Amino acid sequence: MKDNGPGGFDLAKLLAERGDERYELHARHLNHQLPRMLRTLGFDKVYERAQGAYFWDADGNDYLDMLAGFGVMGLGRHHPVVRQALHDVLDASLADLTRFDCQPLPGLLAEKLLAHTPHLDRVFFGNSGTEAVETALKFARYATGKPRVLYCAHAFHGLTTGSLSVNGEDGFRDGFAPLLPDTAIPLGDLDALRRELKRGDVAALIVEPVQGKGVHTPPPGFLREAQELLHRHKALLIADEVQTGLGRTGDFYAYQHEEGVEPDLVCVAKALSGGYVPVGATLGKDAVFKRVFSSMDRVLVHSASFGSNAQAMAAGLAVLAVMEEEETVANARRTGDLLRERLAALVDRYELLHEVRGRGLMIGIEFGRPTSLKLRSRWTMLQAARKGLFAQMVVVPLLQKHRILTQVSGDHLEVIKLIPPLIIGEPEVDRFVTAFTAVMDDAHSGGGLMWDFGRTLVKQAVANR
Repeated sequence: MKDNGPGGFDLAKLLAERGDERYELHARHLNHQLPRMLRTLGFDKVYERAQGAYFWDADGNDYLDMLAGFGVMGLGRHHPVVRQALHDVLDASLADLTRFDCQPLPGLLAEKLLAHTPHLDRVFFGNSGTEAVETALKFARYATGKPRVLYCAHAFHGLTTGSLSVNGEDGFRDGFAPLLPDTAIPLGDLDALRRELKRGDVAALIVEPVQGKGVHTPPPGFLREAQELLHRHKALLIADEVQTGLGRTGDFYAYQHEEGVEPDLVCVAKALSGGYVPVGATLGKDAVFKRVFSSMDRVLVHSASFGSNAQAMAAGLAVLAVMEEEETVANARRTGDLLRERLAALVDRYELLHEVRGRGLMIGIEFGRPTSLKLRSRWTMLQAARKGLFAQMVVVPLLQKHRILTQVSGDHLEVIKLIPPLIIGEPEVDRFVTAFTAVMDDAHSGGGLMWDFGRTLVKQAVANR
């Protein structure tokens, strides 16, 4: 007989008895708009299991994951090495989170991360990407004695109040004011940066080396020149690598694509978790940390209740070990180049396809206004209802017809973002390009179910105004 412990809790039995209620439970007790949105798009699937870059439904159909849980599943789902590390750390019954000792795992994970960031010296562990950003904002303000942080238009750095203050999308900010007195500049605009720095109150510039919203990269040389300007005005450069870090763009960090860039603070999270245990990390220079933690009286001036917990640290160590053993960064570069090149070759073939861009396995596919009259009239109808509907029209048949999960890159954007697990290879590239080509053929045929669905989206968008 199975021993379920002293409480008799049986997880498998609970899921078997009530798993079919998943959408009703969410509608009743959680964000009620999520199941509504999923049902509207036909995304209300029931996935039974997952492994690597694939899901399976109850009928045994496989689905290719080109979303990776918004980048969390860098190694795919249920990597055996990460899974075993979590079994091992649980079985070890460590004296975790006593708060008044120094366990070895946090120090070992910090050591491993800093080996990839040799110009930085120390790490603070939290529980998420937004918490890593919050830490960087606090540390930059305290270390410089200045109040204001600059960020880039259309940036995304998280949704807690501090990180929301440096979020470049109004849709996330609306209704949550007052926020911190931070200032946006256009991505890549050095003149705007100079103007703001002359005011003398800037603590830092926080920037994504590749923006998640729309998959935009700054112009060549921008990060290096921005770093020089910031340091000249005794301000810091913060690199938000929450989504781009740990190999996503074909280098360990995305800022490493530009020679000479050495951020003062670096934020990582997502893939470091192995997809199991939330973890965030803020890496920084010794001088910054020593300003914040300047005396024993300030030893807990910044902390996190679950930061540095053994399960998260074990997952992070396992992830870095797998990345080294399986050469994940090189695979992301190689496979990303292949996927991007094959998609870019389609731009001249399809008038609705405007551009393919990105780095490594972070790829943006942008759609734009067609030239032919028939397609142009339909495009105009969609744009009048709500910008971004055409990209949604592409995402839906990719899932419904071809069993490939993708996402629209942001609200009111005609961009699909691909951020698959970093372990995919040529078979997954073939599957995606074949499916995407079929969807584009359907879209350019001028009829069929795809445009019928477009009309449904238009009615939904008008009704929501």
